[in-house]
Amino acid sequence: MILQDTIEKWLLDEDMLREMKYDENADFHFIVEFPKDNIMDVVKPKGKDCIVIACATMVSPEHKNLMIPADSSVKKDFILDLNFGLNSFLIDYELKINQEILQQFVISDQIFEDGLTKDAFIKTLKRVFKSKLHCIWLIDKKFGRLHSNVNASNENDMFI
Repeated sequence: MILQDTIEKWLLDEDMLREMKYDENADFHFIVEFPKDNIMDVVKPKGKDCIVIACATMVSPEHKNLMIPADSSVKKDFILDLNFGLNSFLIDYELKINQEILQQFVISDQIFEDGLTKDAFIKTLKRVFKSKLHCIWLIDKKFGRLHSNVNASNENDMFI
């Protein structure tokens, strides 16, 4: 059995817990900050023997503006490279694309009860975050770097 108190203690021990969220589809839902200034969700879906760790990210308007003038073949290659890269992280992901432009991406992974340890939990948080970084870095690589310190913005929660 996955206990809310155990997950909450791990998050508090590592100073990651930002808030608890009511979610009618979950036994518990935590909003976490990992690393600093990056928001992620840790959810125990009702009736499931796992926890889901997810990060939903809206692509910034500045990044979208870098993509818009690119050639269609460059945009298609970018999406293909993004799929290949994300697949190599062994995570689940969903890309929202509109007119060949990446609008949003949701990266998630799950840990089942029989594999849930603090070590597996922290490593999964890291893998989900590094997958997000991969998306942002690939945008920079394919379409040119922003001249300011603008990052893709976080959605404050995800949808299961």
